[in-house]
Amino acid sequence: MYLTGLPDLLIEPIIRDALKEDLGLAGDVTASAVVPPKARFKAEFRARGTGISAGIDCARIAMSLMDPQIRFETLLPDGSPVKKGDVIARIEGNARAILAAERVALNLLCHLSGVASLTADYVGAIEGLKSKIVCTRKTLPGLRALQKHAVKCGGGYSHRYGLDDAILIKDNHIAICGGVGPAMERAKAGVGHTMKIEIEVDSIAQLKQALPYGPDVLLLDNFSLDMYAEAVKLAGGKAILEASGGVNMETVRAIAETGVDVISVGALTHSAPNFDIGLDAV
Repeated sequence: MYLTGLPDLLIEPIIRDALKEDLGLAGDVTASAVVPPKARFKAEFRARGTGISAGIDCARIAMSLMDPQIRFETLLPDGSPVKKGDVIARIEGNARAILAAERVALNLLCHLSGVASLTADYVGAIEGLKSKIVCTRKTLPGLRALQKHAVKCGGGYSHRYGLDDAILIKDNHIAICGGVGPAMERAKAGVGHTMKIEIEVDSIAQLKQALPYGPDVLLLDNFSLDMYAEAVKLAGGKAILEASGGVNMETVRAIAETGVDVISVGALTHSAPNFDIGLDAV
């Protein structure tokens, strides 16, 4: 997968808000009281486990917002495999500024590396099969762009970025419209030719109802393995099939072996464990 970083323009507002939250109204009173104004500090972002790096630009921007003169050297860019003891980046500059930015930098670097590492585990679990692992909109408020980038760093893909980039007809839409058919008819009449239409089905019967309307994607909600396999046969390649619900590290390979195209995993962004990274003086 070709991986590009997010533009600083998208990241910087998130970092500014995080720094403002941490600095409060008085700034870093500890560093101001204890650290001489012109003291210099050299340190390394060092991994304390094995995984995939993500969020290094967040750390860089946090440091530069506190002091543009801080020297930041990235050694293992986003998407790099890391092991315990690896140095991800080195920094040098004003000690007060570095200490003020430290927690924001580490919070995001550790969280996003955790997302990337968990994604890589899922991707590795289905190695050799055609299915893709994708994340969902189950993201932390304000961090969606960063979390979805981290999923890409781990070898995964993104589902919708928001409500505005694809049609996804779910069970409540179907209930309000009065059935699969009316919902699909309204969707097709209401959007342009470039907009993908996906519909959620929770049974083989609903899948059979949806297929004649030509959806681009069928979201198979909490299907059994036998149902997934039957859905693959019934769709016959006429729609992309997305497995959703009940996906974990114990079930994901068996689901992929049924032949579905996409497996969505909300846990990638809402339940990723923190990846331990420290900022160590050198």
